[in-house]
Amino acid sequence: MEDGTQHLGHCMVDMKELSASPEGLSAAGVILTPKLPQVEFSLACNDLVASGRDRKPNALVQVAVIDPHKQHLVSHACTEIVEANKDPLFLTGVTFPSEYPASPETLVKLSVYDAKDKTQESSSFLGSATFSVGDLLRAKDERLTLSLRSSDGVCTAGTVVVSRLKMGEMEEVDVDQITTDIPSQKCPLVCESAHHSCTDRENNPLTGPVFKNPVCKVYRFQTMDSKWMLVREQMEECTLSFSIPKQLLALYIQEDMSRVQDLKELGDLSPHWDNLRKEVMTRYAGIISSYQETLAEMDKINGCSFKPSCCKAQKSLEFIPINLHTQRMRVTCPKKTDAFYDIVTVGAPAAHFQGFKGGGLQRLLSRYEAEKKSFSTAYQCIYYSPEHTAKAQEVLNIMSLLQPLITRLVDQLLQAAHEHSSPGLRDALKHLSDKTEQFVHTLKDELVKSALLALHAAQPGYVSKNQKSTRAQSQHQGHTNQTNDQNQNPIQGLPGHSPPTSVTETTVVCNNVEGTQTTAGGEPLSLKHQDTIPHHKEYDEEEWDRLWANVAKCLNCVIAMVDKLQEEDNTKQDPVPEHQLADVITSHNPGDWREQLCPLVTRLKDCVMEVVEKAKRAMTFVLLQEAACSIPQGFLLQQRRDIVFSQALAALACGFVMRLYAGMQDKGFLRQLHLVGLVAQFESLLSTYSEEFGMLEDMEVGISDLQRVMFKITEAKSDDLSDLQPLVCGRRDHFTVEVPLPKLVFHTLPEEIKEGKLLRVFPVLFNVGINEQQTIAERFGDISLQERINQKNFETLEAYYKSLSEKVPLECLPCFQTQTDIKELLETLGQNVVAKKKKNVEILWTAGTICRRLNGIRFTSCKSAKDRTSMSVTLEQCALLRDEHQLSKDFFVRALDCMRREGCRIENVQKNIKCRKYAFNMLQLMAFPKCYRPPEGTYGKVDS
Repeated sequence: MEDGTQHLGHCMVDMKELSASPEGLSAAGVILTPKLPQVEFSLACNDLVASGRDRKPNALVQVAVIDPHKQHLVSHACTEIVEANKDPLFLTGVTFPSEYPASPETLVKLSVYDAKDKTQESSSFLGSATFSVGDLLRAKDERLTLSLRSSDGVCTAGTVVVSRLKMGEMEEVDVDQITTDIPSQKCPLVCESAHHSCTDRENNPLTGPVFKNPVCKVYRFQTMDSKWMLVREQMEECTLSFSIPKQLLALYIQEDMSRVQDLKELGDLSPHWDNLRKEVMTRYAGIISSYQETLAEMDKINGCSFKPSCCKAQKSLEFIPINLHTQRMRVTCPKKTDAFYDIVTVGAPAAHFQGFKGGGLQRLLSRYEAEKKSFSTAYQCIYYSPEHTAKAQEVLNIMSLLQPLITRLVDQLLQAAHEHSSPGLRDALKHLSDKTEQFVHTLKDELVKSALLALHAAQPGYVSKNQKSTRAQSQHQGHTNQTNDQNQNPIQGLPGHSPPTSVTETTVVCNNVEGTQTTAGGEPLSLKHQDTIPHHKEYDEEEWDRLWANVAKCLNCVIAMVDKLQEEDNTKQDPVPEHQLADVITSHNPGDWREQLCPLVTRLKDCVMEVVEKAKRAMTFVLLQEAACSIPQGFLLQQRRDIVFSQALAALACGFVMRLYAGMQDKGFLRQLHLVGLVAQFESLLSTYSEEFGMLEDMEVGISDLQRVMFKITEAKSDDLSDLQPLVCGRRDHFTVEVPLPKLVFHTLPEEIKEGKLLRVFPVLFNVGINEQQTIAERFGDISLQERINQKNFETLEAYYKSLSEKVPLECLPCFQTQTDIKELLETLGQNVVAKKKKNVEILWTAGTICRRLNGIRFTSCKSAKDRTSMSVTLEQCALLRDEHQLSKDFFVRALDCMRREGCRIENVQKNIKCRKYAFNMLQLMAFPKCYRPPEGTYGKVDS
């Protein structure tokens, strides 16, 4: 094939080389609507002459642009193949988006081929024609009819008709005209004005550095009433692929460095605990160093905004999501409002560099938690459940927020007192009371008290009652060891443990000396008694209660003083005898209030600080024991979880921003956003066999961890692109993504959002494997993981809908042509989830439909978001055209083939592996559901 023939082959992509590509310099950001392409045209041919006179050609058109400066061809687009037709009308159009440097002088070369087979590898050249963009724009009806010249330049091989696409109605023609011989004058044209139904991005109030490098495709499909619809696909990269992981890495490093500093500030510990602390700090130092190295490598990459699938196992890029792209399908039908449908495609969040020999996160975490108690015995630590460690981290976070806030409120109270402002004094006192009470309530947790006792026992020179009892026994061998047994308290259980039971003296030596833990009777302590935190009689257990009670007492003193001052102020305002007026003025100058309050609030601040220091050390000690029990497995698992979460968060942030930008003018959507939140539905096509089983286990945990993420919309400092970049803040147990909007746009939002209300996202995951590995899993393996995931997330989705229907009128939800009630859809989904049906893809279809009906964010994933994902996205798009826009049944398969053969998804394959072939073979496709199989000639054996 001449002029732009594609050859099979695979080229490994170097990220630095990719980032240097001129394609990476294009800055585009679809915000509310994609920018209207400047020039779009359709193609048709007439009277084509095939190489064999006894047959009709299988025609396709290669479109190339002639660079006027360099005088060489640049391949631009290609139509689908129309079989056995000498007058083909092509459904795949050609678009020159505004980002493309086309001008009226740009020359376009059309080369027509007769494809002997659908692989296009054996094709004969029929003829070519050349025109300029200016010729098309100046032509009558913006339509050109050009003669095709054969390779010798003499013979005419037929004609090609170029028609500029515009919005509006087309001539009514029969469906048969597309696939039968028709006169050229009956070629359907789009008429009326162009550009009237889309918003130009330059005129949009929203711009941003989030989306870039658009790939645009255009099609025309016939509806059931013989009208024509215009369909555009636009696929883009997202800068959050790199910016979110880089921010997360910086936060991970900051958090771990803070943890190391907290460990240093624990003070003197016994040799055993001091050695464990040093070992834990060494582990943290290793993670910090590794993350710093990874961040430095990522900083070297400039201009690139996606990670190709062939780099999925590259260590320096393991935090980056695989092949993250957004895709929007915009549909324009005659006399109807434009509609668009968004989806985010991304490779399954998984730790590919670490591999899957031992399984994924779900299995590894379950196994680790089961073995953690034995680790605690080996390292002589106290076993803390996941609930304990989560609570310890929560207490630390709350204290880090409330302590400086209380200090600021105290300063505000003193300022109001200085200004002699009663309203200011009341407001400041109200806020101070609320936050101080919240502070005290947090510290009343039993875990804090028990951890303080354990920390006391871990300090040098501590001797437990057990040790004293043991020494007494060695000195008085004839005596029984039951002394004090009657006076011992039973071990007190904590949240996450079994209820306390009455037992004999089993207070544990808290690892202050080397050796095994023993009971007072000298017998080794059984594991079941290690499940609780020891209490030590030698330590004043009431001291902690007195400390936080002092905070409450100090607050009460402040409240009483403010009441007294305001009462005196009210008394002063009452009429008084003239001879007393001078004394009143003298005794109540503005400085008096501050002077009287200052000692009390100072005492309050001192008490708060003292409590914070003790509680911080206690919770740090809990986390030290958890970390000590985790060596080395826990640290490796934490790194794996960080990697998977980073990929998942980048995808979620991308989808949230895209959905927010699309819904800025939808009041119902904005109301739903702040009252309930959004559902983020992840569709996965991974199999439950071999490595993909581990990938799915990683993905399940990564998607579940997104529940720890909140979003906040802020007003950007300026309209500069750099100030519109989303920012991440927080710690591992809770992250907030801030999405800045330009001032003019921000002020159109509901008050709740403008005031900084945190916005929730409800992630749900549904998985159905469709490849040959899933066939093996269903026949000989285990699909319980898939069944459990789908059941669990169905329940989450059902609960979300219940909450939504209680808080938001259903009128806020989008309208669809298919009026199936959401309740009915949920019932159908529930039935499919429990049905024992092989490769039940109806689960995915129904879940996707529900997500769109609920204003949600749609994601589709497979291993690389390239092959199976492409089949799913194109199928969903055609299903939407059929169900919502009356796509003719006769056109459904052709539309599907067009999108898969020449649409955005094959361009995605090209971007990833430098080859326009889906990575399937015939044997694999035999196991696929039929609707997920690509057109003949578009797949082959390639490295992906």
